[in-house]
Amino acid sequence: MRRWPLIVSAIVALGALSGAAAYQHVAPRQDEEKGEWQEIAWPFARDGWPAGKAFRCGAAACGGEVEVYVRPKMGFCNCDRGVADDDEVDRVADLDLLSEHFAPLAPGDVVRVGDLAGRIRAYDLKMSSGVPHTAIGVAVSRGCDLLVAVAHGKGDAPELRRAALAFLARSEMTRWVMAAMEGR
Repeated sequence: MRRWPLIVSAIVALGALSGAAAYQHVAPRQDEEKGEWQEIAWPFARDGWPAGKAFRCGAAACGGEVEVYVRPKMGFCNCDRGVADDDEVDRVADLDLLSEHFAPLAPGDVVRVGDLAGRIRAYDLKMSSGVPHTAIGVAVSRGCDLLVAVAHGKGDAPELRRAALAFLARSEMTRWVMAAMEGR
């Protein structure tokens, strides 16, 4: 009877060691090797809206490391006009989750994400680390419901905008956006 705890401990230890060894020798997934988009954990504290989805793209694929955070805000938008001006993008696009100190680089533009229409705008961010970042804020709506996305990285605004819009246009993101806007 006294051997059972020793035998169980040995089995658990061998299993853990073999699992760790196998994990270390697994080849990275093909998309990780290329530096393409990978989903990461939502990095922000809980606020009045549900957490969204967060993604990172490596420097090789996106011209510099880029992170994108996307989430719906149901019942938040001006139901009649949608996202009609840059001030609304400034207020709702979750830039304040990255830094309290952001400044628009230029007036925004009209944009579409799937069947949602709204605006996109570029910003300079003053990060707590002191490293300058550029951000792209996106706010698009349908009816009274809003979808926001914010992308940030160290690259220039046009490249960051291109990477963010290309990511949001991917079929898997379009499907997720539509499902999120329908509350599924």
